[in-house]
Amino acid sequence: METQQIILPPVDERRQRVFDWLDAHGIRYTWYEHPEAPTIEIARQYWHNDGSKHCKNLFFRNHKGDRHYLVVFDCEQSLAIHDLEHRLHQGKLSFASEQRMARWLELEPGSVSPFGLINDPANHVHLFLDANLRRWPALSFHPNDNRATVVIPQEEFAKFLAAVGNAYEYIELY
Repeated sequence: METQQIILPPVDERRQRVFDWLDAHGIRYTWYEHPEAPTIEIARQYWHNDGSKHCKNLFFRNHKGDRHYLVVFDCEQSLAIHDLEHRLHQGKLSFASEQRMARWLELEPGSVSPFGLINDPANHVHLFLDANLRRWPALSFHPNDNRATVVIPQEEFAKFLAAVGNAYEYIELY
């Protein structure tokens, strides 16, 4: 699997798929464009003061490579992988390769977000969300394109999670 080359759709198409999917499911959101921002440090300079919580999104695999996890948490926090292993109870974790990211989420590094789950019809990827994110009125993520940011109200994000169908849970990460 690691050597399999996966051709991803163009970035603009990936972004439009997110918007089309959200619209088709009646999920409200706003969005804005900005220069390419593959890291939190770069993205921070383009964020709007809109009351949303910007999130860090990390994609992991288990030791066997047969389970994959998307972990979402407050971008102002940091997590050591050993602490994360202890909190998730999924055994030894490592960052998933670019090939795995492309296969399971149709994404590339720097554009990972829960919106990648729309590209996982088998619902293979398990989503872990930090429980502290629930305190915010809205969350912000890239729409599978790191040249834009989507702001989604909590109640709409809950609708997204229900509609996308992947297993998810809110847990205390720190």
